[in-house]
Amino acid sequence: TPDELLAVMSAANDPQTERDGKYDFTMPQPVPSYLIALAIGDLHFKPMGERTGVYAEPVLLDAAAEEFADTESMLIATENTYGPYGWDRYDLLILPPSFPFGGMENPRLSFITPTVIAGDKSLVSLIAHELAHSWSGNTVTNATWRDLWLNEGFTTYLTYRIMEMIYGHDRYRMEAVLGYQDLQNDIAALEDNDEILAIDLRGRNPDDVFSNIPYEKGALFLRELEQKVGRENFDQFLLNYFEQFAFKSITTDEFVAYLNNTLVADYPQQLDAERIQQWIFEPGIPAGAPVPESDAFMLVDQARQNWLTGEKAASAINTANWTVHEWLYFLNNMPEQLTDEQLAELDKAFGLTASSNNEIAHSWLMIAVKNEYQPAYNRLHDYLVAIGRNKLVKPLYRELAKTPEGKAFAKKAFDEAKPGYHPLTIKANQGFVE
Repeated sequence: TPDELLAVMSAANDPQTERDGKYDFTMPQPVPSYLIALAIGDLHFKPMGERTGVYAEPVLLDAAAEEFADTESMLIATENTYGPYGWDRYDLLILPPSFPFGGMENPRLSFITPTVIAGDKSLVSLIAHELAHSWSGNTVTNATWRDLWLNEGFTTYLTYRIMEMIYGHDRYRMEAVLGYQDLQNDIAALEDNDEILAIDLRGRNPDDVFSNIPYEKGALFLRELEQKVGRENFDQFLLNYFEQFAFKSITTDEFVAYLNNTLVADYPQQLDAERIQQWIFEPGIPAGAPVPESDAFMLVDQARQNWLTGEKAASAINTANWTVHEWLYFLNNMPEQLTDEQLAELDKAFGLTASSNNEIAHSWLMIAVKNEYQPAYNRLHDYLVAIGRNKLVKPLYRELAKTPEGKAFAKKAFDEAKPGYHPLTIKANQGFVE
């Protein structure tokens, strides 16, 4: 590389390496090809712990290191519960905002979007998720894309557990409720065949597997197993599972056989093989499945209802101690239709159009688009142009495309943003503006 640039890879990176334009990498562990990644840029390193650190461009380095300072604690907590971390170091690489994903779990070096640098650690569940992949996904890997839930369901379950260990039960419960609502939204929108964990992808684009089904339904299935056999027993099962299949790719059928021979055999009164089949091979969520709840969200529900009925002005709602999760729950559960007066009141009281938190801004802008709230459209344009993360921009483009005026607005933003978008973002959104 040019001497002023640094190359890093999903392999062994030496934080003290000399910046001389020549870089060699080794990876002693076996990995599937989708986890091979290389990056080059004006990258600098800052440690966050003995085995963790962050690579970023200078303008983001300090902010990223501060935002993700709990990464080492997450690593230690996960090791203590699910067995030793098998990859030496765990570092983060902060990519440009055009990166189309939240993160990518490349071993030893997770690639991370800068959109989660919120200044208050409110969006660091993404880091917990990518770290958890070091056990579920990178160490034990899905053999085919039909088996993606073995990666993402297990990882999402571990994410919730890591967040609970580091940040406490209240935050865990709020994040679980938000994840459950995402799952319910997808179940309402998807065809039955796409609600199956072990999805049939024959003759289809493998990308069709990606929804909240492998993530949140998979995690909910594991949460039910945990509740039936007890957390300590289920943790031991997972630890044994990660050891048994370490550095191997497995199928859903292999997992079911292992589950039947271990956990089901050990707890025949608590577990039912027929119900397990229903979870994995049938659409929807089985009756009696766990439903996450949050006491904090009950108060948010009451505040929202009091405002909607006119019993309380927006400015009178006590939001001083609200977390990002409470804000998202407040906004995501608003009625589809609100008046300009209601939107203006919310905006004046809470400065939502000017929110610097990308998740809150996304939820607010979705409301603005659905209700054609014009005062937010300058911010909407800037948001679409500045960010390439599909989770955030694709729903906005999709909603804008539902009206001729919205589609014209979307095309103008898309054409301006396109030179800086990742090809995957272009592919995902081009159809909305054509």
